[in-house]
This record gives sequence, C-alpha cells and structure tokens, in this order.
Amino acid sequence: MTGAFVAGIGDEVALAAVAVVTTAVAVGAGNAINDYFDREIDAINQPDRAIPRGDVSPRGALWFSILLFVVAVGLTLTLPLAAIIIAVINLVALVTYTSVFKGLPAFGNALVAYLVGSTFLFGGAAVGNLETPVVLGFLAGTATFAREIIKDVEDLDGDREEGLNTLPIAIGSDRALWVATVTLLVAVAVSPLPYLLGTFGAAYLAVVLLADIVMIYACIEGFRRPTVAQERFKYGMFLAALAFVVGRASILV
Repeated sequence: MTGAFVAGIGDEVALAAVAVVTTAVAVGAGNAINDYFDREIDAINQPDRAIPRGDVSPRGALWFSILLFVVAVGLTLTLPLAAIIIAVINLVALVTYTSVFKGLPAFGNALVAYLVGSTFLFGGAAVGNLETPVVLGFLAGTATFAREIIKDVEDLDGDREEGLNTLPIAIGSDRALWVATVTLLVAVAVSPLPYLLGTFGAAYLAVVLLADIVMIYACIEGFRRPTVAQERFKYGMFLAALAFVVGRASILV
C-alpha cells in the first residue's frame, strides 16, 4: 500500500487493494514454507516456533503454504503486466530462498533484501507507476540486507550446526557486521535524494533522517547485542517507509 500511495493511487484503488492482499498472502506462503524447510534449525535457534513446539506438523505447514501460493497466483493475474512479472519472480524467490540460497554467504541476505524492496515496486506497478517507489525500494532493500546479516550473527550457532555457510560463518561475525554497517551507510547516503531532487519536501527529510539515526544505532548495537539490534532495525525501516508516506501526503495537502 505504501508503494502504491507513494506512486500515486489515483483511480486505481481496487488494484492497490488487490496488490496489498496478494502481498500479504504471498508473504504468508513464504513464511510457512520457510518454517517447513527451517524446522530442524528452528529446533535449535527458535524452539518456541510453531513446528518445533509441535503445534503445527511439517506436512500441515507445507500444504498451507501451497494453498496460499495458489491464492496469491490467482490474485496476481488480475494485476497489470509489470506487477505480474514482479510477482512471478518473487514467488520463485520465496520457494527457493531456504532450499537453495539461504546457506550461501550473502546470497540469501541479498534475496531477502530484494523481496522486501520489491514489495514497494509491486505496489507502484499495480497502479501503473514504477518510477517514484524506486528509491524507497532501494532503501528498504539495503536496510533489510544489513538487518539480515545481523540476524545471521544472532543465529550463528544453529546455522553452523546445520552446515549452512552464512556470511558470519564464512568471514566471521565482526567482519560480517562491518559489511552490514557499510551497506546501511550507502542507504543513508541515498536517503536524502528525493528531497534533493525536489520530489518531496522538508517533512520527508526530517522523518527519513530520524530513520537513518535509528538504523545506524542498530548497526552499532549489533556488535554487542544482535538480537536487540535486528529488532530495532524494524523500527528504523518503518520510519523510512513513513517518511515516503509523509512526503507524498505533504504534496497532496
């Protein structure tokens, strides 16, 4: 919805609503299949999750994921071609993330980062405008990449026991956290661009700078408390998305 609003919904409210529901269903499908593939790792890293706890069977999670994927595909076919292309790429990425890419240093992180960033592009594509949400998608993607690395540091023990080769395992936790920090600083450097180009005004700049501060602090905290840091990152990413909403709203007023 944020991507569609930033792009300018206009008369395409129905298409924006379909895009929102499609995204929610697709993310649910991706989370369910991720829980299915990650059930042995979660038994070590997060034993309170549904499958390790015994509340949901692996087979049940798999079939639930398939059902949601089918619904997501059906909804996607009602959207414009650009949105369909993004959705097809994303659905393949959701299925292959845990089974193929998660254990590869940085590749799994990059795929998740793309998926998060592309949700804003998907909203824009649904209402026929991909240009305006591009910066938002880039910022969301780079911030997610940094957060995913911090989360890999948090999950280091379980990932190592399962034989995964995540970035912290491949190059060490501190070096991986520096990669996350540098990546975030790139996003911070790009974040004022909509203001500098005159797309959005001072209200956008104020909120996005606050988001930058929160996420920079989260990166620093990642060296001491990765669990707290990756949670704090969510607040910064929410503020970054809010900055674009505020920026767009200030134009409409």
